[in-house]
Amino acid sequence: MNRLFAAASAYLVLGLGAGLYYREFTKANDFAAGESTQLAVAHTHLLALGFLVLLIVLALEKVFTLSASPLFGWFFWVYNVGVLLTSAMMVWHGSLTVLGEQAGGMIAGIAGLGHIIITAGFVLLMLTLRSRITVATSAPQAEPVAVTEG
Repeated sequence: MNRLFAAASAYLVLGLGAGLYYREFTKANDFAAGESTQLAVAHTHLLALGFLVLLIVLALEKVFTLSASPLFGWFFWVYNVGVLLTSAMMVWHGSLTVLGEQAGGMIAGIAGLGHIIITAGFVLLMLTLRSRITVATSAPQAEPVAVTEG
């Protein structure tokens, strides 16, 4: 749970920092307001895919002990690599756009690879969750104990 909390916190900082970078970098380079750039969505990707998703996984960990599954470690690292790779390519591509440079197909290809890795991470999360739900529903339920006063 600590690892999930630390990662979610790091994504919060990265997401807010990416938003600040977008605002200040476009302003410093006199980039026309309303023009399209990948920088505009990099911070929302970091906040949504990093911060919010990992907070949801943290809640699922509390309920289902996801980390008891051997797939959980795979999910954690694969998913985070995908989010970081995708976000880094968005920042790189967006920065080039603001500077008036052409972004090559390599950046788009690497960003696409990042999205594929995120998808693999989500598949691993769902497999982990399914295995833990199966364990939780097959465990014997404790009988409620009646409490009497007296």
